[in-house]
Amino acid sequence: MRSRWSDDEAGKLSGLDLLVYASRLIGAETSLVVWGGGNTSIKVSEQDHRGRVIPVLRVKGSGSDLKSVQKKDFPGVRMDDILALLDREDMPDEEMVAYLAHALQDVGGPRPSIETLLHGFLPAEAVIHTHADAIVSLTNNDRARAVISGVYGRRVLPLAYRRPGFRISKDVAETLRDHPDATALILEQHGTICWGKTVRDAYEATIALITAAEEAIAKRRKGRRVFGRPCVLARAPADRRRVAIAIAPRLRGLLGRCVLSLDGSDDVLEFVSSAAAEELSQIGPATPDHTIYSKRLPCFVPADRADDPDRLLPVIASAVERFVRDYTAYFTAHAPPGLALTDPMPRVVLIPGLGMFTAGKDKRTAGIIEDIYRHTIAVLGNASAFGRYVSLSAQDAFDVEYWPLELYKLTLSPPEKELARRVALVTGGASGIGRAAAARLAREGAHVVIGDLDEAGARKVADEIAAAQGAGRAIGVGMDVSSEASVVAAFEAGVLAYGGLDILVSNAGIAHAAPVDRMELADWERSFAVNATGHFLVGRAALKGFKAQGRGGVMVFVATKNVMSPGKDFAAYSASKAAEAQLAKVLALEGGPVGVRSNIVNPDAVFRDSKLWSDEVRRERAAAQGISVAELEDFYRKRNVLGAPILPEDVAEAILFLASDRSSKTTGCTITVDGGIRDAFPR
Repeated sequence: MRSRWSDDEAGKLSGLDLLVYASRLIGAETSLVVWGGGNTSIKVSEQDHRGRVIPVLRVKGSGSDLKSVQKKDFPGVRMDDILALLDREDMPDEEMVAYLAHALQDVGGPRPSIETLLHGFLPAEAVIHTHADAIVSLTNNDRARAVISGVYGRRVLPLAYRRPGFRISKDVAETLRDHPDATALILEQHGTICWGKTVRDAYEATIALITAAEEAIAKRRKGRRVFGRPCVLARAPADRRRVAIAIAPRLRGLLGRCVLSLDGSDDVLEFVSSAAAEELSQIGPATPDHTIYSKRLPCFVPADRADDPDRLLPVIASAVERFVRDYTAYFTAHAPPGLALTDPMPRVVLIPGLGMFTAGKDKRTAGIIEDIYRHTIAVLGNASAFGRYVSLSAQDAFDVEYWPLELYKLTLSPPEKELARRVALVTGGASGIGRAAAARLAREGAHVVIGDLDEAGARKVADEIAAAQGAGRAIGVGMDVSSEASVVAAFEAGVLAYGGLDILVSNAGIAHAAPVDRMELADWERSFAVNATGHFLVGRAALKGFKAQGRGGVMVFVATKNVMSPGKDFAAYSASKAAEAQLAKVLALEGGPVGVRSNIVNPDAVFRDSKLWSDEVRRERAAAQGISVAELEDFYRKRNVLGAPILPEDVAEAILFLASDRSSKTTGCTITVDGGIRDAFPR
């Protein structure tokens, strides 16, 4: 572990600004803290609300992340109120939180860390607490005290595990009172506490402590196979990709609405495919913070090979069923009266020869869980080099997972959006109706796969959605709906990115205008290839995916007013779109028994941001109506009974309605978004 401290950067800073700088250095080291974990503090002098200069503890607030922490994330707590608690023997969590709320310098600021008292009881000016993998590796084995003593001598003190709160803070204070020469504390199954007269001293002490642990681990592991021999061979990447695509939708169907992430990296494969993996993975988490995200244990799939999806799927289903049964029993054994069971499904699924699936409410959460379990794998390997891996007891793990303070934080989260945990694929999504639909679905919580012949345009829309809604919320892929291989590739990209599909918006289309007697056969066939066969290919792929998941699905087909009221000199477009509409109705019939709904939106004359209305089509349609091109948009506006222009966002609202549970009893339906065209009224 090398120090990242820069005198050039830090020399310009002081006080809380310097703590923010050091905190970000700590957060940048992925082996030091998991997401949201760890905390830092500094003791400063500030004016209180009466103008008196008083000592104040600025400590990281609950829920903030060290790698991106800001000054506003460090609430101030009056030190006289903190020190007044030193004589207390104990204090319930809820009482402590309420007490600290009255001790805040800034009314309405973030809640201070649950470990605020630990920082405040230490006399040092600056304190840094981490959950370093290397340190936890020294403590999570059955020789922990001897290992720590051998690495650090007597001036680094180990403390037995306690859940964060008042008692561990009191233990720390009493230990340092009895051992004033101690240079650091190591909390077993938890992490480190380092301090100093300055922020830099505390930072450098942290780096030195962890470096010593890393050197001890490297020496112990030299020449050793970390997890022993592999019991399942990992196939080539292409084979693993094929199997992952086949099983991800089935796994997602078992786990319920979620977003899946797959990690098949070499270190993960080495662990999950080893003979030791099943036993080690079922001992327990590396730290309490891991439990909050990944649950106490992962679901281990006892597969003897990973090259045949048909053989693997029943084994996965059986493993998930066993996990739910065991988790429910774990809850029943440790829950106090009146506590409700939360989601019993696994968040980590380990498959020998294939890798690790993680499940979250969104891509970001699935990624956090993935990162956390990668840390767990590192600790499992390193700790096992010193002795038998040990972890929190089942009761300790339960007390963290169902900690009232953690459950309370969940109640503060905003309600999930209408399409949360769902995945949508939008064809023709780089412009016009498709682009508006993708953005609208994403605003309601969906993750979106944007397919378009214009791959760069699809990626641009995905980037726009990610910028507005969060990283990982959309991907853009090249997609030619008239090509079976291209359609399959786009659906596979969605499965690999998110685990499956819940919503299909089949929107891609082209328009060709010409009188029938002057139309080229190639133009007729191209219209049907995109506007009819294209919808068949994506509809078929979606239906297969929905059936694999076993949880229903939604299809929305963007057709046209011309299905009801065909246009002169518009035969290829009108006829091919009518075929699309008939297909959508057949899919409603075939999909209904498995919970799949299929509906149609008929827009008309959506000009803005549309590639369908090319210059050539505009000229041809103007000629067919006997008007100039300049009059075309106004002509279409005036012909509908509302006299209103139809915008992509108008159509997107109808798509959202049909994609959401608001239309859960609607299938085989056509909704017009055309301002009211008499000839096109559905009959």
